Amino acid sequence: MATSYGSLCDDFYVNMTLNTELELPTARDTVLHFFECLQRKFSHMNTFYQRDTGEFCLDEDRESGCYRWVTLERDRISCGAVNPDSIEQADSLHQYVLELVPYTLSINKLDIDSLDVVFGMDFDYQGNHDEILAEALFHDSPFISLLDLPHARPLGFDPSIIVSLSEDCRMQGRLSFESRTGAYQIRTGKYKEDDQLSLYLAVRQYPNPEEEFSSVKSYYIQRSKCEDLMNDRIIPNFVQPIHGAISQRR
Repeated sequence: MATSYGSLCDDFYVNMTLNTELELPTARDTVLHFFECLQRKFSHMNTFYQRDTGEFCLDEDRESGCYRWVTLERDRISCGAVNPDSIEQADSLHQYVLELVPYTLSINKLDIDSLDVVFGMDFDYQGNHDEILAEALFHDSPFISLLDLPHARPLGFDPSIIVSLSEDCRMQGRLSFESRTGAYQIRTGKYKEDDQLSLYLAVRQYPNPEEEFSSVKSYYIQRSKCEDLMNDRIIPNFVQPIHGAISQRR
């Protein structure tokens, strides 16, 4: 399934984030032990570093275009698989992280604020990203009438929508877009070659305090929900129009 998703964009990825109520450990031995366990399991993840903002990172070789990564931040752990050969390849990393953190970082169910699963797509386009979104998503909506104004050009057509996916509203879906085009680029016509237009589909689960919460079980439920939404709603209604609008300009 990852291959078919990849055929509709330039980069496809499956990310996961575990958000915690309390700050995560930062002691040297604890941090190194967590990442050493990851490296033993995934031997190609061998680039370890700390960013200026403080988070710790372990990556595979990003130059290959197909890689996995894990970051440990103040109150969340994030990981992802970029251009995986299959969804299952991403699952193996995410499941292992969720199984590992209770023992290496002392995270238990009381400490879990929420769990996010994200399907992301990046589209290479050297031009006005907001113009692509306006054409693909707003062409027959009232919003497009604003472009009839004198000198009007799309500058911020990147919506974000959140919907409930469960009766208790504890599972939520968010569809968002990220344009990397600014007014300076539109004014000068100088667009960066490596700028990408992004689509994110995120499914978040908040634990129900009255029920036992299994992060691994929830991950697979959320991942399946992402697949269903992508196949039934996102690809035909959002991805294909964006892909088509970009193709017409190439």
